[in-house]
Amino acid sequence: MKFIKATFFASCTLFIMACFSFTESKKTAVPTDHIDQGTEVAYFASGCFWCVEAIFESVEGVAEAVSGYAGGFTKNPTYASIGTGKTGHAEAVAVYYNPQKVSFATLIQVFFGSHDHTTVNGQHPDYGTQYRSIAFYKTPEEKKIIEAAILELNANYSKKIATEVTQFSQFYKAEDYHQDFEKRNPNQGYVKAVSIPRLNRFKKKFPELLKKDRLE
Repeated sequence: MKFIKATFFASCTLFIMACFSFTESKKTAVPTDHIDQGTEVAYFASGCFWCVEAIFESVEGVAEAVSGYAGGFTKNPTYASIGTGKTGHAEAVAVYYNPQKVSFATLIQVFFGSHDHTTVNGQHPDYGTQYRSIAFYKTPEEKKIIEAAILELNANYSKKIATEVTQFSQFYKAEDYHQDFEKRNPNQGYVKAVSIPRLNRFKKKFPELLKKDRLE
């Protein structure tokens, strides 16, 4: 998979520079300063983590979403290394949430309702195993919730659900410049053309799940 995210829109060619228009910085450990007592963490992959992070952070009960890498077999992956498609990792997010305000089942609803879960290895305009759809579980109960959602979706879609259901093992925080990327770079080409429209589609679809300051 190339290190540049690009796509064609309508009849004109739009070349979108994504994450590699920035210099890679050193990765740091997953932050813990925002974790309150009772906070849980869920892990998802559904395409570009810039988009996924912004979607989950708009949900009531979610304290923060952290961009990173999961689902692979190499240690200490970087954005450059997962871009080769040889590490097994996908761009993922760690979602820190308050289960008293939002349930894991609702997060699964957010996950499936905010991307094309029938696409194998990608979310338009990004394709490759690093952009595949994965719902990670940490407990048998979480696995049952995910599988029940997939059964329901398979009954209502003509195409088979492509989402992988994977036991969580390790999450690596992405380079600092990826964190809150959409929020910090609203005029960046990829963000304007892909990330913000994807977030807006989700907000329109699930207004009842949004934080009050995200309703506009």
